[in-house]
Amino acid sequence: EYLELMKLLDLEIAGEFIEMVATLMLIKARTLLPGPQQEEIEDVEDPRLQLTMQLLEYKKFKEAASHLHQFEQQHRQYFPRKVKELRKQAGNDREETELEIDASLFDLLTAFKRAIDNMPKVTVHQIQTLNVSLEEQVKYVIDRFEEDDKTYLFFSDLIKNMTQKIYIVVTFLAILDLMKVKLISVKQNDMFEDIRLVRNQELSLSKYLSLRERVSVDETPQG
Repeated sequence: EYLELMKLLDLEIAGEFIEMVATLMLIKARTLLPGPQQEEIEDVEDPRLQLTMQLLEYKKFKEAASHLHQFEQQHRQYFPRKVKELRKQAGNDREETELEIDASLFDLLTAFKRAIDNMPKVTVHQIQTLNVSLEEQVKYVIDRFEEDDKTYLFFSDLIKNMTQKIYIVVTFLAILDLMKVKLISVKQNDMFEDIRLVRNQELSLSKYLSLRERVSVDETPQG
């Protein structure tokens, strides 16, 4: 299932590459145009700026995907036990007892795949460009926490109104990035139950950006 999810992310990135190649071809064509025709399109938005923005977004996708792979490697040896087993070991079999465990990456991936599988199958007759960035979805998650000063969110509630796969994909990457900087953690009451996102400290976009920059500096190879 992990491989299937990585293939899905690769397909989203492949779509971005197709658009980048088209933009490069447009730039090349414009450079070959004679002077008068070149002047006629001066008012058209420079595709080089668009390409630069796409490359920056692609870099974010690759960083998040790399983090996903590292996270999987670090946690592949862990086999979380069911909460019911922990209750039994503790001598308490009451179902209403509140007890939660840290959700593993596999649990989070399972919830993500379930959300993707539940998306309605839509036949696309025309290619659409959907501009959604990692930072935008990080802000979306943070804003949802700030509604009524919530201490936790259910993953299913977070993505239930999303009608495009790309939004679920980037929101999933945003969750991974927030976990990477330790601003949120993921919990479960039992295996295969809904994932609960729990805030570990005060959330804000500025704090996320600050921590993200610090992590990036720490990960930069020293030459």
